[in-house]
Amino acid sequence: MTTSIEVENVSKKFSMQYQRTLKQVAVAKLRGQRIKDSFWALQDVSFQVQQGEAIGLMGLNGSGKSTLLKHIMGVMRPTSGTVRTRGRISGLIATGAGFHPQMTGTENIYMNAAILGMTKEETDAKFDDIAGFADVGEFLDTPVGNYSSGMFARLGFSVAVNVDCDVFIADEVLAVGDQPFKKKCMKRMEQIRDSGVTLFYVSHAAQSVRRMCTRVIVLEKGVVGFDGDVDEGIHYLHYDDSEDVDAEEEQTTDGELGSEV
Repeated sequence: MTTSIEVENVSKKFSMQYQRTLKQVAVAKLRGQRIKDSFWALQDVSFQVQQGEAIGLMGLNGSGKSTLLKHIMGVMRPTSGTVRTRGRISGLIATGAGFHPQMTGTENIYMNAAILGMTKEETDAKFDDIAGFADVGEFLDTPVGNYSSGMFARLGFSVAVNVDCDVFIADEVLAVGDQPFKKKCMKRMEQIRDSGVTLFYVSHAAQSVRRMCTRVIVLEKGVVGFDGDVDEGIHYLHYDDSEDVDAEEEQTTDGELGSEV
């Protein structure tokens, strides 16, 4: 099989600055206070993903899931280690990422599509599908700065799912929006997965991971704690301790948990 993603010994270090101005830094030094600190969001993370695999990336908030996905999408570079990907990558790692608040929905569709690697001709051909999926109506020709968080999510997801890609990344796409839209998102992601595209799906919801994925990778404080069978990965996280929660409730909970490092 063809390797779609290869992550090899990847670590990412972030710095935290406690003071913002030179005056604050000077005062802190005189008082013997700490000026800055650092922490490792990812530590020696390694795994391979074959083309067509559906990976559920799980872990508690702050475990490094979003940081890892940003490395795979090329938004970040690792402090050490390498990330190799094959083909075009699409997806949504943050609601409204890449949108300009003063530009209209239509203008942002073209800009966001270009960021994801689509040509103007490709966007022209798929514009009606994108606009139809987003279903923001007359607001398509108004600045997105006036949109609700749900409208932001619909527009961003609509662009991402209409990109012809080899790898699709879905991080918190269900964080906002009503239940019908969430169901439409899940159905569309299943279609993407079944087409042979490599899927990276981040979720806290055990039932949706079981539905979408064939393998689970669990991050714990930036380290791979588990990589393997879906049910075993969910059990590893103890997410199956409350099986009385149905799928729709889990998806709602997933949306309310928010993002992390």
